[in-house]
Amino acid sequence: MSLDTREVGRVTIVRCNGRIVAGGESESLRAHIDRLLLDRRSIILHMGEVGFIDSSGLGTMVRSLTSSRRAHGDLKLCNVTEQVRKVLEMSRLTQVFDTHESEEKAVAAFYRPGAPAETPVPTGRSILCVDYNRDVLAYLRELVRRAGYDVQSTSHPGAALILMRVTRFDLLLVGPDLTTSPATWQTFQVACTRLPVIELGSDFSTRDAGEAGAALLEKIEARLNPLL
Repeated sequence: MSLDTREVGRVTIVRCNGRIVAGGESESLRAHIDRLLLDRRSIILHMGEVGFIDSSGLGTMVRSLTSSRRAHGDLKLCNVTEQVRKVLEMSRLTQVFDTHESEEKAVAAFYRPGAPAETPVPTGRSILCVDYNRDVLAYLRELVRRAGYDVQSTSHPGAALILMRVTRFDLLLVGPDLTTSPATWQTFQVACTRLPVIELGSDFSTRDAGEAGAALLEKIEARLNPLL
């Protein structure tokens, strides 16, 4: 993936060309945004030449959005392709990202107050996500939260055990290739027998983010509401 950056007033536009996927592509985008945030606060991702985003890549975008807002800035999208739009809709992230049909409208949005994002209606169900990939965790948090669930996350089984001791969860989402000590892993596996568990396949992070997210939400609904 290539990144072409230019400044328009106090706004920085990053034109993305290629695929935003796990590995070097996601890492380069994340690092690029982090560098911009050293002295810039208003960032636009031009998505007109992005053909594919996997779950890890979308998680990278969510983390970059979070970083920009923590820096008292914002990150907006423009020229979103139909493919990317479907990914955002299927992942229920259309209300997370401020999206505009053109660069001009995205730039203009930085010069006026933005409307607050829609607040999801909570279902009262609580979900714990455990995955070593922080980009995937970022994606899962927004996906599950936007579906109305309370969600917490961690990248380590030991931390998950602490969370399960101090609060109640209705469901576990567990990623592949978790690493920890044998004793902690055995204790974690025992804990997983006490509540419903959905295992994320090794291909979850590299699948089309919209399809992966929609399929996961269907599984969550089926496990938490089996009679509906």
